[in-house]
Amino acid sequence: MHSQYGSFILASFFAGLTAVGAFLRIPFPVVPVTLQVLVVLLSGFIIGPKPAFMAQAAYILLGLAGAPIFTGGGGISYILSPTFGYLLAYMPASWAVGEIARSGEPSVSRYAVAALAGLALIYLIGASVLFINLNYLAGKPVTLVGTVQIGIYPFIVPDLLKGAAAVLFALKIRRRGWRKEPGVHP
Repeated sequence: MHSQYGSFILASFFAGLTAVGAFLRIPFPVVPVTLQVLVVLLSGFIIGPKPAFMAQAAYILLGLAGAPIFTGGGGISYILSPTFGYLLAYMPASWAVGEIARSGEPSVSRYAVAALAGLALIYLIGASVLFINLNYLAGKPVTLVGTVQIGIYPFIVPDLLKGAAAVLFALKIRRRGWRKEPGVHP
């Protein structure tokens, strides 16, 4: 029972961190970069698949309920935003990272695979919704190649850097005594 409450507390903490990450912008040559993806990956690594999924679901539900925690504000109309798919992808991405990370002994290679899987899910779901929203809701025709050019290419390098940072940070936390079982604090 105790670990269940701990999981809820950690999920709440990571939901809050995801919201904060939306507003921490790092100037980058092509596009400004936020820290949300870093937090999404870390949530999977640190608290495990189910609590990480809950954290991202809570973040999305709070934003859709009107809390101005998305980079463009909040509210139910955000569903119609071309970039809403990237937010939706946070739930399965954090879950996948947690599942892969806990499937064996912590290592750079295992955690790198987990981070890449999380990023792949974010890109796949995000770009798919971007394509649909632009073509069918916004009435702005865009090809699949065009969608990749605007919805993935500008973010690959910054996201790989965030993935590497998440891997290193998560491994450092694991080595410092975080219990092997995700979702249970030290």
